[in-house]
Amino acid sequence: MQRKTTQRSAIKDAFRGSDRPLAPQEVLDSVLETDQKIGIATVYRNIKMLVEQEWLIPVEIPGEPSRYEVNGKHHHHHFVCRDCGRVYDIEGCPGQIEALTPKGFKVDDHEIFLYGRCADCG
Repeated sequence: MQRKTTQRSAIKDAFRGSDRPLAPQEVLDSVLETDQKIGIATVYRNIKMLVEQEWLIPVEIPGEPSRYEVNGKHHHHHFVCRDCGRVYDIEGCPGQIEALTPKGFKVDDHEIFLYGRCADCG
């Protein structure tokens, strides 16, 4: 049992130490720096459990595999790098989304994705 707790803690630390949503492979890469005995199946199982516990939330990007981030962040949007595939948080919101809404419709939520190249891919 202790190993699972250690692995789960390492997975949580990977998310806590990141300032952006992570794909399961990115979590594995981060954890492997400290625990060489973890596999991708363990990462997936733990992500599933942490989503069920609402500690993590999925970031669903159209046409892409899910990424995950720690629940409880303030409202924000995301930037997707077309070269490396990393996803980054964008602080703030442009607001006035209702102005874009067709007449007679009501907005109850929204998500905005920007696409381009991150600073590393330039």
